[in-house]
Amino acid sequence: MNRIADLARLVTENVERVIVGKREAIELLLVALLCDGHVLIEDVPGVGKTMLARALAISLGGTFKRLQCTPDLLPNDVTGVSVYNQKTGEFEFWPGPVFVNVLLADELNRATPRTQSALLECMGEAQV
Repeated sequence: MNRIADLARLVTENVERVIVGKREAIELLLVALLCDGHVLIEDVPGVGKTMLARALAISLGGTFKRLQCTPDLLPNDVTGVSVYNQKTGEFEFWPGPVFVNVLLADELNRATPRTQSALLECMGEAQV
């Protein structure tokens, strides 16, 4: 248990080098991460939500992507798509942005219900 607490402290301190004055938000993100959960961050523009998510991913040694949700975003744009390769004669899977460790879905309310459902299904089932 001490090892987990030490690692959480190190990650918190590392993220605080980038995001100053948001210790509670950083700790809550880590708690959600340790509980295998998801986080909804709501705040006004320009306060560092994207930078917080990016700093957390980098501090954990993981990958980060930001998904800008728009009305024309399709479910395959989120989950990925199989594309036929004429040279090999086989389908290749091109992974979508959900195949990262930390995904920031910005303006989720602007996406269509089908796209929102695809993202929520990935989150709920932890698989694509």
